[in-house]
Amino acid sequence: MRASSAFALRLVSIGGERQNDAMDETSVKRAFDQAARGYDRMRRKLIPCFDEFYRAAIEPIPFDRNDRIRVLDLGAGTGFLSFFVASSFPHAAITLVDVSDEMLARARERLEVGGARFRFVAADYAEAPIEEKYEAIVSALSIHHVSDSGKQELFGKILGALEPGGVFVNADQVRGETESTERRNHDNWLGRARELGVDEPDLRAALERMKLDHAATLDEQLGWLRARGFREVACEYKNLIFAVYSGRK
Repeated sequence: MRASSAFALRLVSIGGERQNDAMDETSVKRAFDQAARGYDRMRRKLIPCFDEFYRAAIEPIPFDRNDRIRVLDLGAGTGFLSFFVASSFPHAAITLVDVSDEMLARARERLEVGGARFRFVAADYAEAPIEEKYEAIVSALSIHHVSDSGKQELFGKILGALEPGGVFVNADQVRGETESTERRNHDNWLGRARELGVDEPDLRAALERMKLDHAATLDEQLGWLRARGFREVACEYKNLIFAVYSGRK
């Protein structure tokens, strides 16, 4: 992996849950490297609430359109969220971090007109310390790959990397609060994706990647943010397996 001044990589300690996390991260990287080229094509069908979902991820960012804010996008993938942030904040400087080089290659293609506004870092953000400060740290459809203990550690790291008054926004998959709710939400999501005409091979590939997930409930994650010291913690949007939540420093 490559490092930038924003991320200093360190070795993953092996043992117990950390060993499982490291194995999972390797599997996640492999899965998304393989999926990168077809990833964008199926997004709107696999995320039936696509427009509302990404709009809800932008609205909590509490800055004026022309502010020169620094933004960190964790698990940036092919750059969807960074694209929407850049469109809403045309003077923002955005650092995109993802474990998959192939995903970042697609992000570079999407954002190439932005030039120096964007930095691309291949790194495991769950393991690498964040050494710079940001007005906003955002993530979309990524943190659910991190273990529950890893999420809590990550939230503390994110809080430390925010400037006072800064915001963290996570647009992600969440588990239902009960097993019956989880099954219902999952089945309804599958139904909506099929109604939108998702190709069955794409759907099978997505379901296979979901086997690597460690999704937590919305209430658990809001509680973890508060426990780490975030204020104004709120759910901005919820639709079946998708939710957007935020917290301020």
